[in-house]
Amino acid sequence: MSRLTDHNVALAREIIVRYPRKKSALIPLLHLSQEQNGYVTDEAMRHLAELLNLTPAEVLGTATFYEMFKFEPVGTYVINVCQTMSCALLGAGKLMHHAEEALGIKAGSTTDDGLFTLEPAECQAACTGAPTLQVNYRHRYNVTTDAFDALIDDLRSGALSSEIPPHGTLGRNRQQIPADKFVGAPDPDDVSEGPAWVPVSSPANAMEDKS
Repeated sequence: MSRLTDHNVALAREIIVRYPRKKSALIPLLHLSQEQNGYVTDEAMRHLAELLNLTPAEVLGTATFYEMFKFEPVGTYVINVCQTMSCALLGAGKLMHHAEEALGIKAGSTTDDGLFTLEPAECQAACTGAPTLQVNYRHRYNVTTDAFDALIDDLRSGALSSEIPPHGTLGRNRQQIPADKFVGAPDPDDVSEGPAWVPVSSPANAMEDKS
C-alpha cells in the first residue's frame, strides 16, 4: 500500500478540519501515512499534497526535516543507540559494536527477517541514564550489553508487544473530538478579536490594574 486507504482518507479529513489552514495538518498526516505503511512512500506524499493543496516538494521538504520519518522500508523495531557525549563516555561505542555483532548487521541496516533496523542517534535527552537507546522511540536507560541481549530476546518473543508497538505507530489512543465539543478552526486572517474566554480590558482598566 502506498496512498492512504479509504479509512485513513476519512481519518485524514477529520484531522484536517481541526486546523485553520489545511497545511497545518501535514505533520499528523505524515504520521498517519507512516503508521499505515511503516514508512512514508513517494505516492503517499503525493496523496497528502492533494489532500492539503500543497506540492509534493513541500510535503517532502517538511518530512525530511524530521528524523522520525523514514522514506524506505525499516524493521518492525527501529533501534536508535545514542552516540552523543554522555552516552559516548559511558560506553555507547561498545554498545553499538555489540548491537551490530548481536544482530549481524552494521548500523544503518535492517536484519534479513525485517525485524530490526539499527541506527545511531544524536542526544536522546536522557543523559543521566546513559548509555541509552530507543526502540521505536521508547526509551531504555543504562543499557549494558547483557541488557541489550535481553531486550532483543523479549522483542523477538513478543514479550514487549503491549509496550512497544510496530514502527510507525505514534500512539495507541487517537484523539476523538465529539461534534458538540468541536469549536471550529477559524482562519487567523479572519480573527478580529480575542477568544471569548479571555477578558477584554480597556486601556483605562489596564492602567488601574498597574497602579
